[in-house]
Amino acid sequence: MLHIFKPAPHKEQIASAKIDSSYKKLRLQVFLGIFIGYAGYYLVRKVFSLAMPDLVALGFSKTELGLALSGVSIAYGLSKFIMGNVSDRSNARNFMTAGLVLSAFTMIAMGIIPIATSSVAIMFVLLLINGWFQGMGWPPSGRVMVHWFSIRERGTKMSIWNVAHNVGGGIIGPLAILGVAIFADWHAKLYFPGFIALAVALITWLLLRDTPQSCGLPNIEKYKNDYPDIYSEKFEQEMSAREIFFKYIFKNKLLWSIAFANAFVYLVRYGVLDWAPLYLEESKGFSIQESGWAYFAYEWAGIPGTLLCGYLSDKVFKGKRAPVSIIYMLLVMVSLFMYWTSESILANSIALIFIGFLIYGPVMLIGVHALDLVPKKAAGTAAGLTGLFGYLGGALFANIAMGAVVDYWGWPGGFVVLIGSCIVSIFLLALSWYHESNGHNGIHA
Repeated sequence: MLHIFKPAPHKEQIASAKIDSSYKKLRLQVFLGIFIGYAGYYLVRKVFSLAMPDLVALGFSKTELGLALSGVSIAYGLSKFIMGNVSDRSNARNFMTAGLVLSAFTMIAMGIIPIATSSVAIMFVLLLINGWFQGMGWPPSGRVMVHWFSIRERGTKMSIWNVAHNVGGGIIGPLAILGVAIFADWHAKLYFPGFIALAVALITWLLLRDTPQSCGLPNIEKYKNDYPDIYSEKFEQEMSAREIFFKYIFKNKLLWSIAFANAFVYLVRYGVLDWAPLYLEESKGFSIQESGWAYFAYEWAGIPGTLLCGYLSDKVFKGKRAPVSIIYMLLVMVSLFMYWTSESILANSIALIFIGFLIYGPVMLIGVHALDLVPKKAAGTAAGLTGLFGYLGGALFANIAMGAVVDYWGWPGGFVVLIGSCIVSIFLLALSWYHESNGHNGIHA
């Protein structure tokens, strides 16, 4: 473990009279830190998708671009799991900032260095590197969330934080348009968001703190008087990698169940997101400006959809995650059919907005569920497991196989895959709901 990443040491607790005001101030501050920071990660995660129409014009096939794009999913899935475990034993402030800086520099290099987009192999390697650094964003956010927010408020706070990737992902469409307008170069789609991400990284570092104890405050459970059903003071101590993996992850059957469901939810998410610019321009006649704004609308539509999803889960279904996810995925299927069969630019844009509104709810709830199933010191690893399945199962298939499917069977073949994935995800979510209803709640102690 690099010294810079070691968890911040606990400080002597401050005077009791100052605890409440300090806690309120720092809770808002660290929440803004992980929100702005995670939005920054999305500025440089999927910008390659916006450059794919330009690369097709240069002679690259959809299969080749899907293979290159798979580098992000392969590395991100592995990194979110492996670096998630490292994050559980690291200072969230330094860890999250470092990942964003390294990811930004990778995409800046991809846009500026001429040879970087000259072959599939080079693009794959650079996107692989970027994907690895991207895996350093979610886990420290999860570490901050479980240390600064108690279990009975976490669902609402997570639904708000989760829209950060809609904010960041949505902004890259207008940023790409602005970058090309300023530099008159399609490569600006890659490097311009990277420069913006570096500024975001600085803001993130200024705002973030590691744990309440490192700021002289009591743990969140004591402060809020909100303890999980099974709680131990041991959960405030850093754990070894072996203890996290073998005691709280590998034996957690419910965690594995939602991880499998996540693979198919992510296939739909990225099967739509990654191919939207190319699909809209090639099949529906969108211009670069129209597809860029449609991409923006897809991401930002996820904000109210995610917030509503979190509210329904907490208030209507009393903390049950699966029922809301099932409803959302059923509606995603309907929206996908509209997206596939509609002819007008307006109808396609509306369908894409509906999909964006709906798909991020299940994505968010699976992540929240993972955090709830383990002690706080294993939060990053638990989220990493669901991410591993989401990216190596779902997103990787969406990158590689979707490109090949569309090359051989056209866009209708791609939509059959997406709709089929909705059906499988609904089945797996219903299975997890059944297990929860029968008292299987994972391993907490």
